[in-house]
Amino acid sequence: MRTRREFTTAVVAAAAARGEPARCKALIIDGRNNHDWRSTSPVLKRLLEETGLFRVEFATAPQASAQMESFLPAFGSSDLIVLNYSDFGNGGVWNEHAKFAFVEAVKGGTGVVVYHAASSAFADWEEFNRIVGLGGWGGRDERSGPHLYWEADAIVMDQSPAKAGHHGPRHPYAVVTRQPAHPIMAGLPPVWMHASDELYDTLRGPAEELQVLATAWSDPAFAGTARHEPVLFTVRFGRGRIFHTTLGHDPEAMQCVGFIVTLQRGAEWAATGRMTQPRPSDFPTERQVSLRP
Repeated sequence: MRTRREFTTAVVAAAAARGEPARCKALIIDGRNNHDWRSTSPVLKRLLEETGLFRVEFATAPQASAQMESFLPAFGSSDLIVLNYSDFGNGGVWNEHAKFAFVEAVKGGTGVVVYHAASSAFADWEEFNRIVGLGGWGGRDERSGPHLYWEADAIVMDQSPAKAGHHGPRHPYAVVTRQPAHPIMAGLPPVWMHASDELYDTLRGPAEELQVLATAWSDPAFAGTARHEPVLFTVRFGRGRIFHTTLGHDPEAMQCVGFIVTLQRGAEWAATGRMTQPRPSDFPTERQVSLRP
């Protein structure tokens, strides 16, 4: 009997052979966040549907904490879970049934996109931290795992004591491709300018089966670390593929074509293991930001 991952890959391959897009089920989890999920979730839905690869549904957590005990999204029947969710500062911890269902779905091959502030979620949940790879805030520190950064063409795993999670004022910055052969990054420029956005730094975590796809220089002029910090990376957990993007603070930052393309490609790869989307002609260059309305 085929797993969900094998079935999804087969469906996409068959549709591609017929010249037709296959529509995987993507489930956006929102309702609690220290960021404005009400404005970003519709953008995520539109960007995923634009690819022709996804049909998108929502699982929105209740606002009343007393109702969180009944919050149980259909993780197991989804091909892709998009996390636009964080319990940081709002009490939105999932019940044990939801936690178990999420972990089992990812182990079984359901893909995950970790979007921006979702990296601050569930600091005390061990399996979640293994799935997202790196996170910040929520009390994370050296006990959560190393701080990863790029130096001298390699990843450094810094174990020194420090709190995890920080960003300075938003600004445009250059994103540097570190794995040009990865399907998500294939054909993209070695360096491209991202629109004005937060630049997360000092993220920490288990970093198991993690591959950094792209970094950005955390400029001390913007309260940064003077290091190349991971901004795009992948994680493997069981049979599941995870794409983690720290980009896209709000709808304005989400207009960046670099954000759009890497999100769309990352979602396809996480859901299917394939990447069929070409590099668009309006992709940003080393010196020029590119925006879509």
